[in-house]
Amino acid sequence: MSKDKAEKVTITKIQKRDGRVVKYNPDKIANAIFKAAVAVGGRDKQRAEYLAELVTKQLEETIPSGEIPTVEHVQDIVEKTLMENGHAKTAKAYILYRYMRNQEREAKALMGVEDDIKITPNAIKVLEARYLKRYEDGRIKETPGQMLKRVAENIALADRIYDKDADIKKLEKEFYDTMRNLEFMPNSPTLMNAGSELQQLSACFVLPIEDSIESIFESLKLTALIHQSGGGTGFSFSRLRQRGDLVKSTMGVASGPISFMSIYNAATEVIKQGGKRRGANMGILRVDHPDIMDFITAKEKSDALNNFNISVAITDKFMDAVEKGENYNLLNPRTGELVNSIDARQVFNLIITMAWKNGEPGVVFIDRMNEGNPTPSIGKIESTNPCGEQPLLPHESCNLGSINLAKVIKENDDGTKEVDWPRLKRIIRTAVHFLDNVIDMNKFPAKKIEEMTLSNRKIGLGVMGLADMLIMLGIPYNSEEGLAISEKVMKFIKDEGSEMSSELAEVRGPFPNYEKSIYFGKGMKMRNATITTIAPTGTISMICNASSGIEPLFAISFIKYVMDGNELLMVNPIFEEVARKEGFYTTELMKKVAQHGTIQHIDEIPEHVRKAFVTAHDITPEWHVRMQAATQKYTDNAVSKTVNFPSNATIHDVEQVYKLAYKLGCKGVTIYRDRSREEQVLNIESVNKQKPTSQTCPSC
Repeated sequence: MSKDKAEKVTITKIQKRDGRVVKYNPDKIANAIFKAAVAVGGRDKQRAEYLAELVTKQLEETIPSGEIPTVEHVQDIVEKTLMENGHAKTAKAYILYRYMRNQEREAKALMGVEDDIKITPNAIKVLEARYLKRYEDGRIKETPGQMLKRVAENIALADRIYDKDADIKKLEKEFYDTMRNLEFMPNSPTLMNAGSELQQLSACFVLPIEDSIESIFESLKLTALIHQSGGGTGFSFSRLRQRGDLVKSTMGVASGPISFMSIYNAATEVIKQGGKRRGANMGILRVDHPDIMDFITAKEKSDALNNFNISVAITDKFMDAVEKGENYNLLNPRTGELVNSIDARQVFNLIITMAWKNGEPGVVFIDRMNEGNPTPSIGKIESTNPCGEQPLLPHESCNLGSINLAKVIKENDDGTKEVDWPRLKRIIRTAVHFLDNVIDMNKFPAKKIEEMTLSNRKIGLGVMGLADMLIMLGIPYNSEEGLAISEKVMKFIKDEGSEMSSELAEVRGPFPNYEKSIYFGKGMKMRNATITTIAPTGTISMICNASSGIEPLFAISFIKYVMDGNELLMVNPIFEEVARKEGFYTTELMKKVAQHGTIQHIDEIPEHVRKAFVTAHDITPEWHVRMQAATQKYTDNAVSKTVNFPSNATIHDVEQVYKLAYKLGCKGVTIYRDRSREEQVLNIESVNKQKPTSQTCPSC
């Protein structure tokens, strides 16, 4: 018997899959229907809203009084309503989306993780592997949302240091919401360790290596502790005497810097087995060290120094000698005496030849880094963290965080898109506050590191999702417009970040070395000696489902082979949305894209889409360098960026990029020529077989 009209049910609540009962919101149904319609070329939002009203009406007519409908029941009604009202294509798209979401949920369930913040299966996999807390028996103890809550609660506590009446709960929510919305994410050690017994929150460390056994092995001990907690370490080996030099205490001869690098490499290999993350090191040697030729070729063999990135510290004098074709001096680091004078071009040619051969060494322009040193009277910059973006003084550490630029794009009523500057400003202010608090909540691995870090209070606020942002704006990465908007965004971040740091300084006081810094006398107090850094964002960009750092996309579509032998077609979500909206999406086309590794010569795809969706290998090396230089302009520290070359690039091509990077004001440069190593992280063939990963600093 049908229900009496007087007993008509009004739907006010809905039961989610996890059992929670929440408010029923018909707008969500309308949005889901509209997305399905857009996927098959639909544009009528009012029609979607009308269909959602029909779904609600159907529910009210069929649900018994007092019963709360489930999500699955509502979705069944949506499918039925679409089919009955002549929207078979939209129904098919809705059913496919529902199926894919079910597949995602099953994949997450197999990992033993409850996804309470709606992130991708790849993000869940990353969090499950290293980030989420576990019970002693190995079972997952916290959800992704609980992890972010743990971090937010812990970092907000720092406000009580400065104001015992601070509204900690309000700040917790601000921090949590910014991370929950994937607008900002701190570096890995903060996510892993905040609120835990370890409480080591920094990603980047530089340790001194003086010319003594005591210094070498004291820094080695600190390295082990830092790697164990998820941090990365950088060293300059330039102070060590050259191979064959006299050792007075034993009347023997020195073994040279590279021998001690091998010891650090071996220790890292052991520690990384039980550490939070894979240990990573940067090894730097000045270009005027007598062992420089051996250093340049130290990683010629594929199994040498695998736990190190290496870079040559190049001076302005050296680059001047290269340009003029002159000799330059090699100096004994122990005595400062002249050891030899050699052809600068010969050394430069060896650097670029080795980089062409296997991507290393990179170079850091050490004089330029010191030009940007905010506390030159405290010490000189000698090294950086593992990926080169964070120059630091000896015994200094820095914590990083990145803004997801894909989240700061708004769509106007006319369908055009632009940067949401007020939203970006809010995120910047929250991020600077967060990162400054991290310094106070940090438990440092050594007293010297604590003292140096607290004296300068450096933070490194950077970006990820730059390529996503440009694509969403319809701007090619390799264009003058792309450079201009990227530079504008970084200037905005630097300016607003500095303003927030200044406001914190008024309340909390400037960093202790402020009066010895370049800022003193400029009329603007600063809480932090540096504000901006662009890191490679290896795992945090996976958590946020964003493109890495300022890198272009590597692949748009690829095929992933799962263990049962089935093929899964993986497509960049922004590209898929555009393809469906513009009506050219087909499974066959996406497979074709995966096979080619680029869309630039696929005529079925509109030209304006091809221009926007360029990949790393569609872009000439010059554009890679120009993007790095554009963002470096407003980055206090440095920029992590790989300049990609095709496999057929010449040594001369590499030389031109190194010279261009120096000319345009970059603080360093790293290149990689496709297929130049026996094993490489990314290539088109492997992308056709598996999910691409990032060759990046594991701490960022």
